[in-house]
Amino acid sequence: MGIDLKHHHVKNTNRTAPKSENVYQLLLVKLYRFLARRTDANFNKVVLKRLFMSRINRPPVSISRLVKSAKEGKTLVVVGKVTDDSRLLEVPKLSLAALTVSKTAKARILKAGGEVLTLDQLALRAPTGSNTVLVRGAKNSREAVKHFGMGPHKNKKPYVRSKGRKFERARGKRASRGFKV
Repeated sequence: MGIDLKHHHVKNTNRTAPKSENVYQLLLVKLYRFLARRTDANFNKVVLKRLFMSRINRPPVSISRLVKSAKEGKTLVVVGKVTDDSRLLEVPKLSLAALTVSKTAKARILKAGGEVLTLDQLALRAPTGSNTVLVRGAKNSREAVKHFGMGPHKNKKPYVRSKGRKFERARGKRASRGFKV
């Protein structure tokens, strides 16, 4: 065994702990770190990795997305926030375990006869993640992502001071101003 000369000063940038100082989250990390080490289940390793993630990498999940991925007799697991969706008229009976759930989402799930668990309650019920479905939110639906890669002919959203007649309406944007792309 020698020193890897090419990658000698390359730092491993993966998170090994959450940046958050939230005591409940740190306790969950302790719990799932133990489960990841002591069980062979990949589920616990995935949940632990997601607990380390930043808020941007833990996007919120709406109830409507949960309804799409719901299966009979399975518990939906979200390492992040679950929010309500007013466009969804009827919520079926769901079994959900999440980091946080908004008040209205929780009320609607409980009213439909479902259940809302915390991740530590889930660890007691399913320590290996049996009969669970891991669900993630859409990461690229943030407003900031729409502006990434801005440039000519890239069809990305420009940062505009105001949305009026005088802003971003010159050549290339209107047929009456030379041409329209």
